[in-house]
Amino acid sequence: MTDRPSGFGDGLPDGEPVVRDKRRIDPETGKMRTPDQAAAPEPGAPEHSGAPSSGAAQGMPGTPGSQPPRDASDLIGPSAQEALLTEALAERTADLQRLQAEYVNYKRRVDRDREANRELVIGSVLTELLQTLDDIGRAREAGELDGAFKAVAESVERVTEKLGLVKFGEVGDTFDPRIHEALLHNYSDEVDGPTATLVMQPGYRLGERILRPARVAVSEPTEQLPAGGQAQPTTDESAQE
Repeated sequence: MTDRPSGFGDGLPDGEPVVRDKRRIDPETGKMRTPDQAAAPEPGAPEHSGAPSSGAAQGMPGTPGSQPPRDASDLIGPSAQEALLTEALAERTADLQRLQAEYVNYKRRVDRDREANRELVIGSVLTELLQTLDDIGRAREAGELDGAFKAVAESVERVTEKLGLVKFGEVGDTFDPRIHEALLHNYSDEVDGPTATLVMQPGYRLGERILRPARVAVSEPTEQLPAGGQAQPTTDESAQE
């Protein structure tokens, strides 16, 4: 009795091996086989190992019948891909436009705040110099502005003007409570309406901001004099102070 390896041809007549043709295409008909047909044994086929090739069984690239991995875009048609790309482009464009608008608004806000802070700082400095400008004006009226003091005074005035300080308040100006402060009030036949007839202290402004109103004496037409009244100048509490 001949010894055979354990498990070789067990349960088969005469120990013959079973050969299974795993080819997906029938070599005789040239047609694609179904899974059942490809797994069925083929009688009389040449002897070969029954273990299928790992490359053919797993459909590895480079083996007959294998397919490369497919991308998700391969599952849709060209028109659908174009629609998706167009939608993505529109979304990115909208995001870019929104970011650009936000940046423009941010830059405008920063520039506006910077300019407001600049005017605030300059206004604070000029407000401290108003008393000095008043002293220069009184010295000029008294004829004491000469020599080196005159050169320094004119230099200070030029600097304040360069920073945007504007002096206002002249005799004959129409009284405006927004820029004038009335310290004296009387009636006169020489005016047609409330008029500044005396400027006791000039006013100053920086741009649209009033740093100090002009302090004036105001005259009104005599016809506006109350009945029984006298056209005499009267002082208010500010003038008495």
